Amino acid sequence: MDTILWALFGVIAGACIATQAPINVQLGKGLGVPIAAAATSFLAGAVILWLLTLVFSRLQGVSLDFAAPAPWLFVAGGALGAVYVFSAVVLTPMIGAAAVMALAVTGQLLAGIVLDRVGFLGMAVREITLGRVAGAVLLVIGAVMIRVL
Repeated sequence: MDTILWALFGVIAGACIATQAPINVQLGKGLGVPIAAAATSFLAGAVILWLLTLVFSRLQGVSLDFAAPAPWLFVAGGALGAVYVFSAVVLTPMIGAAAVMALAVTGQLLAGIVLDRVGFLGMAVREITLGRVAGAVLLVIGAVMIRVL
């Protein structure tokens, strides 16, 4: 049952990402500058995540150490997210939300296969199998079909 709930959570998260792109496009039009929509989206998300951090740290009895230095690599996650949000704001009006999502998921899958293969940042190493390659190829074909057809 837990597996089904976690899978459903992943599907809902994906739907949130797909819905976020057109919302940010409209926000960018309203603000007059598309990148302002990306910044506003990140600010709103950051506020919510900080509130959740405070709640969960209290529930778990963990003391937050804001003075601890963070290696650049761990801060890079926010920069990578900014690239995605900005690209979605720029690309969605040009190619549509479905194409943006298809291409983004394709990039995620291809990067994930490589990251798994090299064991990036201590992740478990997973071999590149025929099934994984076939899945990636099918997704690339699907992304092209969504964009072109």
